[in-house]
Amino acid sequence: MTTDTIDLDFLPLKVMHVSPRGKRSFDPDGKRRLVEACLQPGASLSGLALKAGVNANQLRKWVEMYRKASIVAGQPRTMETEPSAFVPVVSIGNAMVKSAQPTESLPTRRDSPPALKSAPPQARLSVRLPNGVVMDLECSAQDTPLVKAMIAALGAR
Repeated sequence: MTTDTIDLDFLPLKVMHVSPRGKRSFDPDGKRRLVEACLQPGASLSGLALKAGVNANQLRKWVEMYRKASIVAGQPRTMETEPSAFVPVVSIGNAMVKSAQPTESLPTRRDSPPALKSAPPQARLSVRLPNGVVMDLECSAQDTPLVKAMIAALGAR
């Protein structure tokens, strides 16, 4: 939404009072409407500040005060639409993965090096992220630091 599609008939803001030091007090209704216009998607805060005849930094402070007042009053924030990035960790227990080994072994050549036998995984961890990505991790006791680092990285924002 651009400032062309927002109803701006209340701009420039009406000055209610000017103090001896030059501080201006604005119409509260116009001020509220200006802040709500700034919260519209695609609205340019600096462009609206120019049209309203106020400093852009002052308008930014008004917008922040409005947001804080909305949170305290229990109103939902208009900008909060994304789900949480944190995913609960669920313990699967002592799940053992059975390795798929053939019942009959094939003859091996004598000159080939012996195959490295890997220890069966002691734990299986399944992770489902909010964006739909699913990861299955098979871990042994020696992988503990790596798993801790992966969990920390997935939980970081």
